[in-house]
Amino acid sequence: MAEQSWQLRQGERLVGTLALESGDMFWSDCRFEPGPAWEGLAPLFAESRDAWRRGDEDAALAADETIYAQDLVLVPDSGGAPITEFLIRIEGEVARFRH
Repeated sequence: MAEQSWQLRQGERLVGTLALESGDMFWSDCRFEPGPAWEGLAPLFAESRDAWRRGDEDAALAADETIYAQDLVLVPDSGGAPITEFLIRIEGEVARFRH
């Protein structure tokens, strides 16, 4: 079976590549390799992660909405339809998304 992977894109800019490692009914767990546009978005993901960890749900949801507003798209390397509606978490070399 070929490895499933997606390009995380913001318009024409490559944010990073996600390679599926495992998944369950809700989340796809991936290895994350940052791309050229990652540096500009990394603080948004850190803000979301930190808010969830400290239990500040309002701040976490606001951070997630800010990430969603970045018009990110997951483009399958297999050539399937892009995923435009998803929730994503990225920390270091680990990414999780659900759609």
